[in-house]
Amino acid sequence: MYYSNGNYEAFAKPLKPKDVDLKSAYFVGSGLASMAGACFLIRDGQMKGENIHIFEELNIAGGACDGINDPNKGFIIRGGREMENHFECLWDLFRSIPSLETPDASVLDEFYWLNKEDPNYSLCRATLHQGEDAKTNNKFNLSQEASIQITKLFLTKDEDLYDKTIDDVFDEEFYKSNFWLYWQTMFAFEKWHSALEMKLYIQRFIHHIGGLPDFSALKFTKYNQYESLILPMQKYLEAHHVHFIYNTKVIDIKFETTDEVKRAKQILIEQNNQLSQIDLLDTDLVFITNGSCTENSTLGDDQHAPILNTQPGGCWELWKKIAAQDDAFGHPEKYCTDIDKTNWESATITLNDNKITPYIEKICKRDPHSGKVVTGGIVTVKDSSWLCSWTINRQPHFKSQPDNKIVIWFYGLYTNVPGDYIKKPMKECTGKEIVMEWLYHIGVPTNRIEEFTESTTCIPCMMPYITSFFMPRTQGDRPLVVPNGAINFAFIGQFAETKRDCVFTTEYSVRTAMEAVYTLLDIDRGVPEVFGSCYDVRCLLDATSKLMDGEKITSLKVPFIVKMFEKKAFSKVKGTMIEELLDRYKLL
Repeated sequence: MYYSNGNYEAFAKPLKPKDVDLKSAYFVGSGLASMAGACFLIRDGQMKGENIHIFEELNIAGGACDGINDPNKGFIIRGGREMENHFECLWDLFRSIPSLETPDASVLDEFYWLNKEDPNYSLCRATLHQGEDAKTNNKFNLSQEASIQITKLFLTKDEDLYDKTIDDVFDEEFYKSNFWLYWQTMFAFEKWHSALEMKLYIQRFIHHIGGLPDFSALKFTKYNQYESLILPMQKYLEAHHVHFIYNTKVIDIKFETTDEVKRAKQILIEQNNQLSQIDLLDTDLVFITNGSCTENSTLGDDQHAPILNTQPGGCWELWKKIAAQDDAFGHPEKYCTDIDKTNWESATITLNDNKITPYIEKICKRDPHSGKVVTGGIVTVKDSSWLCSWTINRQPHFKSQPDNKIVIWFYGLYTNVPGDYIKKPMKECTGKEIVMEWLYHIGVPTNRIEEFTESTTCIPCMMPYITSFFMPRTQGDRPLVVPNGAINFAFIGQFAETKRDCVFTTEYSVRTAMEAVYTLLDIDRGVPEVFGSCYDVRCLLDATSKLMDGEKITSLKVPFIVKMFEKKAFSKVKGTMIEELLDRYKLL
């Protein structure tokens, strides 16, 4: 497997891999990574679909990319997916997946047209004082000292950040900035999370720094990610006769390992309370999704809070069994043993009439029923004890959603702190109480909050491991996509290790799947490298300008002797392309 850059081979069809017709493939889990891997096996590996088997513990595919209209509970979305134009592997995949709605179009075509016609941006990024605009004014409000801290993190080597937290590299000067407000709530980072992962995020998305304050960096699907992304892939795979084996739990995988060679020998499964095994040949390929951010998720309803499930999760137990067989298979305990630091809670709020709509329109300044961008991303309640945020995507968010309903996604980062209106921690609140807290923060008069809850349905969801992949880590805590010496297996998804990319994205799942397939089948086409914006001087200058909120380099407060050197340096670049670049990005 190798990386490519540019479009020379971007649309080339690879040669058929040697002996691929003799191979079978087994996927553990049916999340985005597994489904993407199966698509790459068919499209680029030219493997027969009937030779591909996907084991899924539940009765539905999609993993964390969900979106359900439950006949008993109503609409449920545990989370949403923010995407951007440089998810190179994701778009490479979806250019080949047919749209379910638009004839002769791919999912990429459909997505591209939608976001061209209706570009995403927010008109209110944050509120305070019960629905008032917090007037962040698209500013980062970074002091010079805080800017230096970001720059230092950006330039730090990966190995110098192993097992370090965000709190190890930033102080209160940084935390009081709008940058941290945007960053923490958009990506769900906490101070105790990995400084390395934050650095990877900054480098990965440096070209979108200017789009963080108003979300103009983001693009969204037409519907929830299950209907917009997962279902088209599932239909594509089913049309190629891929076997989806539901209600089947992989309880262990047996390996034979030496220092030189590692091979998967056996898959142990449980189906209908019966245990069985699959004996593997070297020509059989196994793709393992190790770990899960949505494992042990629980739902509540209007009258009940979701129960925090701290029991061992099946996917974590599987990874522990695998990891015990070889140190190269990672260290799951780094991610799944501190639920206090890896949990938060979301809620799906459905509005059943238009009583609350005027309060929404006052904040987002758009009609939720327009069918176009509404909030343009999350609206963060800056003075919320839960640090809650909420968003309304294009409506309808579900194909089956009636025109008069609005579906809202809500989440709180601090689940163990009493609310501002409901004096209880979010994790103890029923759906109705979560709605009341939200209504308070969007400006509904307190004497009408109880009445307005009669117009809503709320399904809260507690997720014990939702940010587990952000926990501080060191080299080897995540297994390589294809461990050294592995001949017939790979790790895929958010807990596999690949270069430069960052987790909690659809791109990471698809990238690890693509790398796994291309490596094990030795496909003669490059995997698109992570977009190189952090090496592009134009992106760096533009980001510098945006982070300085339009201030000029010459206005920085530096000692007099430095000013003297600056003056001499600027005289040297006058009349050169360097001056032109500095001027273009408004740094002079």
